[in-house]
Amino acid sequence: MIYWQLFYEFFKIGLFAVGGGLATIPFLQELAEKYPWFDTAMLSNMIAVGESTPGPIGVNMATYAGVMAAGIPGGMIATFGLILPSYLSILLIARALEKFRENRWVNAAFMGVRPAVTGLIAVAGVSMLRVSLLNETAFAASGAWESLFLWREWILFAVLFAVMWKWKKLHPIVIIAAAAVVGIVFGL
Repeated sequence: MIYWQLFYEFFKIGLFAVGGGLATIPFLQELAEKYPWFDTAMLSNMIAVGESTPGPIGVNMATYAGVMAAGIPGGMIATFGLILPSYLSILLIARALEKFRENRWVNAAFMGVRPAVTGLIAVAGVSMLRVSLLNETAFAASGAWESLFLWREWILFAVLFAVMWKWKKLHPIVIIAAAAVVGIVFGL
C-alpha cells in the first residue's frame, strides 16, 4: 500500500511541479502534513541533501523521501513516480511542438507559465527562510520577539549572502562547504 501511495503522490508532484526541483518544495510540504513519512523539519534536511548532492534536486528529494518512508524500494518507486510524467510529457510535447513551433498561442502559454513557476519558487524560498531563520515555536510560547530569531543562523545567512553577492562567480560547492564547516564549528 505504501508503495502505491509513494508512486501516486510523487507522480502527482512530477505532473504539476512545473519549473524544476525547487517547484516541488510546496508539494513536499503538503506531503509532510498529510503523511507520517517526514515532517517539515526533515524537509529542510532533505532540501540541504538534495541541493548538495549531484543530480536534479527534485529527483534527489523524491529519492530521499521515498527512502525515509519505505526504504530503498520506496526511494526507487518515489523517484520513478516523479520522473514518469516528465518523460511522458516530453515525448508528447516534442511531437506537438514540431507542428506548433511558431504558434503565438503556444508561445503565450509558455510566457504565462514563467511567472507561476517564479511564484512557486518564491513561496518555497520564503518557507525555507522561515524554517531556517525563525523559531516560531519559541516565539509562540514566550511572545518575546528576541526568541523569534535564530541569531547565529541570521549572521551566517547574511555573511554568505554578502559573499555570494560580491563574488557571483563563486561556485555553489564552495558556499555549501563553507556553510557546512561553519555549521559544524558553531553547532548550528
